[in-house]
Amino acid sequence: MDGIDTAAFDELVEVEDPSGGKRLARVLESGFGRAIAQVFEGTSGLSVAGTKAKFLGKTMQLPVSEELLGRVFDGLGRPLDGLPEPVGKEFRDVNGAPINPERREYPTDLIQTGVSAIDVMLTLVRGQKLPIFSGAGMPHNKLAAQIARQATVVGEGEEFAVVFAALGVQHGEAAFFKRTLEESGAIRRSILYQNLADDPAIERISTPRVALTAAEYLAFDLGYHVLVILTDLTNYAEALREISAAREEVPGRKGYPGYLYTDLATNYERAGRIKGMKGSITQMPILSMPSDDVTHPIPDLTGYITEGQIFLGRDLFRKGIYPPIYLLSSLSRLMGPALGHVIKAGRARADHQMVGNQLYNAYARSVELRALAEIVGKSGLTGVDLRYLKFGDEFEQKFLSQGYDENRPFDDSLRIAWECLSVLPDTELTNIKEDFVKKYHIKERSTE
Repeated sequence: MDGIDTAAFDELVEVEDPSGGKRLARVLESGFGRAIAQVFEGTSGLSVAGTKAKFLGKTMQLPVSEELLGRVFDGLGRPLDGLPEPVGKEFRDVNGAPINPERREYPTDLIQTGVSAIDVMLTLVRGQKLPIFSGAGMPHNKLAAQIARQATVVGEGEEFAVVFAALGVQHGEAAFFKRTLEESGAIRRSILYQNLADDPAIERISTPRVALTAAEYLAFDLGYHVLVILTDLTNYAEALREISAAREEVPGRKGYPGYLYTDLATNYERAGRIKGMKGSITQMPILSMPSDDVTHPIPDLTGYITEGQIFLGRDLFRKGIYPPIYLLSSLSRLMGPALGHVIKAGRARADHQMVGNQLYNAYARSVELRALAEIVGKSGLTGVDLRYLKFGDEFEQKFLSQGYDENRPFDDSLRIAWECLSVLPDTELTNIKEDFVKKYHIKERSTE
């Protein structure tokens, strides 16, 4: 558009085609009397001669209210469920506002996902950012849907909500997410935003911002504890690269824009807790690593911003284990401080963290011994080494592996963990206090 002097970056533009139809666009660049805007719905049918553009003088805003719960929207917040537009109590800028670091509260309370590997060894904390690093063909979407369906805040009532944003997914995946939430009844406390693979890239850039704006209203205005699941962030970054290339910006690593880190951080850092406010936002972004490469810019930069990561392992996936969480590469940085707080307050079992540490220790040794047994054979191993090999197999089959519809409370997960640890002699449980070993260790198994 020529003859434009006052257009601002990110400003909304109403584009009217020759037949009178209207579409929304967003200003990508302005200066020297010109403005470049990208149309959300695409440019098919627009001609240079008969097209009009009206600058709206505002950035994209989302109407927010409690009526958003139980609804399904597209990537821009337009209804996909056949119901009318929700009535908004107010309109919020989708870009949000940064949380004052001085007002941030340290995350302490636990979220129960019902997945043993996460709950016991990678405990999710309210207000945390804990991404899932996956690969092509892995069941990350299945795991995301299971967590969205099962997640609850320990010790809380019905003030828990899930905001699920699907970015660049296929039609079948979008239908799967919707069906899963509807069949389980979790849709009543959820908001689902769907950006499909054939939707415009500019819409994909806005979808996580729209979802997080709704989450911020639920958390900080209505007092909900909100879990935000974003899948797949790799599709989001690809859309960012596509728009950056169209603007002829100087590319960074692997062609992604140099501001990829900043852009990801503007989304991730909208999670957290604020002093004096009851609600919170917890994020579980999911990204599929191209070629399973953890040094790829997207997982690499994500790891700098978030408080840990959950890896899905392809070897476990090939064994038929679901969920195939490879714990030796996974970490929850807030698990220790949070467990210390809730155990002191009597809201978690006192042996939780010690059991998690012992499982890490024993599983790491069993993996090492598997590699050694392939070289020297099992006959070259000691009796205790053979116990560790047996522990590794039971740990994967009983603790790691669970059904898609299996929702395990913390106590059930800890019970299964102790059953696996009871394969080992009690003298090997060096990470756990003796009192807990006496209480929970099954002696009969250690003397088989």
